[in-house]
Amino acid sequence: MTNKASFLCIDAGSQSVRSSLIDDAGNVLFKSQQPLPPPETPNPGWAECSVAVIWDAVRKSCQETTEFCRTHRVFPHAVGVTAQRATTVNLDSAGQALCAAILWSDRRRTVNTKPVGGLTGLGMRVMGVDDTVRNFQAEAEINWYAAHRPQIWDATHKFLFLSGYLNYRLTGKFIDSAASQVGYVPFDYRRHRWAARHKWHWRALPGIKRRQLPDLVAPGSLLGPLTEKTAQELGLNAGIPVVACATDKACEVLGSGCIAPSQASLSFGTAATVNVPIPVYREVDRFVPPYPAAVPGHFLSEVQINRGFWLVSWFKNEFAQLDKQLARQQEIPTEQLLDQLLAQTPPGALGLIAQPYWSPGVRIPGPEARGALLGFNDAHNRAHIYRALLEGLAYALREGLERIVARQRAPVALIRVAGGGSQSDQILQMTADIFNLPVERNRVYEASSTGVAICCAVATGTHHTFEDAVGRMTGMGTQFQPSPNTAKRYQELYTNVYLRIYKRLKPLYKTLLELDQPDN
Repeated sequence: MTNKASFLCIDAGSQSVRSSLIDDAGNVLFKSQQPLPPPETPNPGWAECSVAVIWDAVRKSCQETTEFCRTHRVFPHAVGVTAQRATTVNLDSAGQALCAAILWSDRRRTVNTKPVGGLTGLGMRVMGVDDTVRNFQAEAEINWYAAHRPQIWDATHKFLFLSGYLNYRLTGKFIDSAASQVGYVPFDYRRHRWAARHKWHWRALPGIKRRQLPDLVAPGSLLGPLTEKTAQELGLNAGIPVVACATDKACEVLGSGCIAPSQASLSFGTAATVNVPIPVYREVDRFVPPYPAAVPGHFLSEVQINRGFWLVSWFKNEFAQLDKQLARQQEIPTEQLLDQLLAQTPPGALGLIAQPYWSPGVRIPGPEARGALLGFNDAHNRAHIYRALLEGLAYALREGLERIVARQRAPVALIRVAGGGSQSDQILQMTADIFNLPVERNRVYEASSTGVAICCAVATGTHHTFEDAVGRMTGMGTQFQPSPNTAKRYQELYTNVYLRIYKRLKPLYKTLLELDQPDN
């Protein structure tokens, strides 16, 4: 079928697991997608998934892909994994999961954690970052297990992110990519390694020991050979190289072809993000680090909207039941019908504006943040709500990009978009108009798998450098230019209304948060 090298790329996302066969020119030869069930919610705000369920989806998707390989006599030269960030797995000494994985969207927190003391704690208070560190402690799954599930924590031999668990299943070794360590762990984001013993991270997370964490290697490195046991499960040959990759967002940025600070990558996925790749460590918000890029030694300056295109799913469930039914009958995605709602409404949604903070943040927005829809009048209907939600997401991402650009002191000239929402021409034109910048759609909208393939190509020597691999394996689809009149309309709404909303509503959000506490 092809004389090119090909790679088996596993992408364990929030809603599904994808297994793709991608060649060294970036062509997707085959893809299998296995859905994941909605998160389990044993308590309000919790989000868990059985590790066995995730692995079963990996197994099924890989088996379908390897069946294609056998039929067409195309055999992968390497295997790579990317996964949703900040999803944690506890393993016992036999390598078995002790409990369900806590997903990135989980909102449980640990209260009354012991503050970091001594001169380190004093320095944090002087610098005004003690609240950020306290939030880190409260969000850390490590502290939650130690406080609320001590029997599980005492039995935890290894504490891994989902990528580390999947790499363990593939190689039999507790080893992961340094570019996959995004979450509440003692990781040195400046040096891309576990924090030194004297660093504050270990005081903030007193329950964790270095021996409970995996070994780390740079992305594009070899983790080890595929074990015989797992090879039989997946339908592969034992001994195939398993490659260190990066988080799903980092692989998506790489697969979008964004490797220069003049390029921004927008991810229109469950969580919406704006990323700018940078060669040096520089924080957008103090004490909130840039994450590791999939290119070794590089960084991603990022702003994330936790409930990004999840809002589209929310809208479908709450306001578009008929559209969902019609889409099933016509065998098309519901989003294709929702595009018609955008066509029915003008830019600006007749003054209806959304602040898309359906889930809180850390600094900007803060933990008190809520979602808001402002400006209703009797002319508005569900089509205006849908447009306002999407425009609100774009406003929030533009605000994030402006903060990044101000900190980096380097302009962005081009935006590349990936993720499910990037399939809509209407949404991409809206994005170009709101950012007032040219927007390009990726050739492959699920660019995270392309990023995995690039890491595999470099690790196996198929391409000599990441720059070479990006040049040969990525490509752009349609470009959308901003419309001057529409961009002017959005500029007025963004500057005069949107940017003022959060500051005005923040005191009310704080009051709502206080009233929602169990004691009230």
